Amino acid sequence: MTTVGKVSSLWRYPVKSMAGEELKEAFLGFSGIYGDRFFAFTSSLAPKGFPFLTGREQQEMLRYRPSFREPDKAARPPNLADAEKLAPGVTPMYGQPADLMVDVEAPSGEVLAIDDPHLIALLVEGMRKVSDLSLVQSVRAITDCRPVSLFSVQTARQLSQELGSAIDLRRFRANVYVDLASAGGFGEDAFLGCSLRVGSKAVISILERDPRCKMITLDPDTGQANPEILKLVAQGHEAKAGVYGAVLVEGMVRKGDSLDVIE
Repeated sequence: MTTVGKVSSLWRYPVKSMAGEELKEAFLGFSGIYGDRFFAFTSSLAPKGFPFLTGREQQEMLRYRPSFREPDKAARPPNLADAEKLAPGVTPMYGQPADLMVDVEAPSGEVLAIDDPHLIALLVEGMRKVSDLSLVQSVRAITDCRPVSLFSVQTARQLSQELGSAIDLRRFRANVYVDLASAGGFGEDAFLGCSLRVGSKAVISILERDPRCKMITLDPDTGQANPEILKLVAQGHEAKAGVYGAVLVEGMVRKGDSLDVIE
C-alpha cells in the first residue's frame, strides 16, 4: 500500500439538504457514514426518480441544523464491538429508530422534533411553488448517487484561487475531506478505479467523479447563492469536483487517519 494523504475532517448530514455536523470519528458502513442522510423530506412536486426536497428548491434548508437526540447511540451500530469479534467480521446491526431520533434547530432558533408538523410548515415558507411534504426515514443513507463522497482540501484551494476568493469546503457536502499532501487540486481524480484504505480497516472503492449542481453555489451559513462557483466548475472542470465511492470493508474512521492506495 502507498500512503497518499490523511483524513482532514469527517462529516455527516442527519437530514438530507440540511446543515452537516463534523465528527471526530464515524462508522463507515456499506450504506455510508452511520447516521448520514437518515431523514429526508419528499415533495409532491419532485420527479418520481428523485422525490426529495433539497436546497435547490428551498435554499433556507441549509440553515436548519439537525442533531441526534442521543449522540452516543448515533455514533456507531450498537453491536459493533461484538460483531467485529466474529470472523471474518460480521456486518453489525443498525440501531432502532427510537435511538436515532433527530431534533432540528430552525434559523429562528426554535428547536423542533424532526417529525413535528410545524417543521414542514416552516420548510414550505417562501417557496415559489408550495408542495406537500412528507418525512421519510431510512437506515440506508438517502444519498443522491453513491454511499460516500470524498473531497480534497487541495481541490478547494485550487477552486478558490481560480475564483479569486475563498470557497468554504462545506459547500461540497462531502463525507470525507482529505489532505493529499503533495498532490495538487483534483488529485482525488487519480484514484478512480482504485481502492483506498481509510485508517486501519475501512476500504472504499472510488467509482466516479462527483457531478455538481446548484448546491455548491449555496453558502452553508446564509443559504445565499453564488452562481459563479458552479459556472467555474462547469466551464473549467467538466462540472465535476470530488469523487464518489462504495464501501468494500466496513470500519471506524477518524480524523487524522491515513489514506492508503491498495496496490
